Amino acid sequence: MAGSESRNDAPHKPAPATRAAAKTAPWHALRTPLLLVVATIALVLVAQQTLRMLPHWLNPFAEETKDRSGPALLQSIRDLHRYEAASGNFQVVVDLEKDAKFLPGALRGKRTLFVGNGSVDAYVDFSRLASGAVKVDQDRTSATISLPPAQLEPTNLDTKRSYVFATERGLFNRFGDFFSGNPNDQRQLYVLASQKIQAAATESSLRRRADANTKLMLESMLRALGFKTVTVQQTAAQ
Repeated sequence: MAGSESRNDAPHKPAPATRAAAKTAPWHALRTPLLLVVATIALVLVAQQTLRMLPHWLNPFAEETKDRSGPALLQSIRDLHRYEAASGNFQVVVDLEKDAKFLPGALRGKRTLFVGNGSVDAYVDFSRLASGAVKVDQDRTSATISLPPAQLEPTNLDTKRSYVFATERGLFNRFGDFFSGNPNDQRQLYVLASQKIQAAATESSLRRRADANTKLMLESMLRALGFKTVTVQQTAAQ
């Protein structure tokens, strides 16, 4: 009997099934919060898409734009001493991609294709004419003009004809854009498109065309004034 009592007093070892249940307990404890987070994100995305499909007057989150701007005030006027000699129209497709360093693009990332349309004007600045740039002979039948080279205006991006062609967003980006105060901020896309168009205009023949058109205009004008010989020269760019 004594031996039987000593065996009953020995510590009880857990069964294998009990140990396995103890190991899986933390996973069961974390699974419910994770499912709630995923369900919340999915619910927000579904609600976002549903609200977009509603008519404007039924959507409680629809925006209403009111223009309360005051009248434009004229601050200054300056004279222009330039001849707009040529204009080039350009189109560029900006492919902008933003990715997280340690997350896949399906979760955290955004890629946007933006079509930019704009124009660049080339002009000759007559205010830069050097002293003695215009020479006329005594009989007023021959004239020689030395012109500065044509220059390029900054890019004039056409906002009405520039647009986002396609956008790919990760899950977190979609969730963040829903609560963002300005999810359609396209300032960086407009800046990149303008820079690329300006670079293309610099590499093009736009300035040479402006030089040729200015030369032709001056020759025609001076010949109409009675000059028989007109020579127009373009100085080298400084």
